Amino acid sequence: MTMREIELSAGTIEYRDTGGTGPTVVLLHGLLMDASLWDESIAVLSAEHRCVAPTLPFGAHRRAMRAEADLSLPGIARLVAEFLDRLDLDDVTLVGNDTGGALVQLLMCDTEAARVGRVVLASCDAFDNFPPGLTGKTLLLTGKLSPRLFGLFMQQMRLRPVRRLRIAFGWLTKRGDAATARWLAPILTRAEIRRDTVRMLRAAAADTDILLATAEMLPGFDRPGLVVWASEDRVMPPDHGRRLAELLPWGRLVEIGDSYTLIPLDQPAELAQVIREFILTPETAR
Repeated sequence: MTMREIELSAGTIEYRDTGGTGPTVVLLHGLLMDASLWDESIAVLSAEHRCVAPTLPFGAHRRAMRAEADLSLPGIARLVAEFLDRLDLDDVTLVGNDTGGALVQLLMCDTEAARVGRVVLASCDAFDNFPPGLTGKTLLLTGKLSPRLFGLFMQQMRLRPVRRLRIAFGWLTKRGDAATARWLAPILTRAEIRRDTVRMLRAAAADTDILLATAEMLPGFDRPGLVVWASEDRVMPPDHGRRLAELLPWGRLVEIGDSYTLIPLDQPAELAQVIREFILTPETAR
């Protein structure tokens, strides 16, 4: 897997790309995460698929965005669409976990997103759960701070017991503390990344109902959709998985056990196998 960079309208985006000629899978992460969320799932999928995972400006990115960049959720969704266009990726299986799934939903409702062939929503923000759970609500509050004070507040996340609190990553992953510690490094050490993150959080706070409006348009998505939910999820309500699957004309639901929200960390091989089978299944409506 090669780490690459691409210059987009908002700034430079880093991304992981396995290359190859198989069907393309693009994988999106959530807040305070980077593309490494998907590493173990990619290790399984890459035998038959080209896997592309961008690191989006959600707070764990290493390349600061331009001062004028739109870091709202719709703005970052447009950045994903631009990314697909610039890499000339077609008939993409677009996969999103956590807030990455919110981006997928926005793109599902975008009539211009013709490059998306099918979607996978994996334990993600939906309906009135944005930003999700107590973790998301806490982040919105910290986004009201200045970048300097935000950075001081986040310093406590260096401590594992703090990262494992329910207001941090404790209810997001059972097994992924090493990854969460790594994701926090840019925000803890670089002022320009803290500035981006505060801008992103303030934009999110200004439009917390965005996914309610988006849900009303999801029945118009005319391509295959798979909803994968962690059966033990404490942050993304299991009922939201069922509701999303019912909204999609070609949707279906698969539940994965022994996992919290971040299924790519807790059950990466099982998630990869579910995605693989979905891609290989003939496209027949329910």
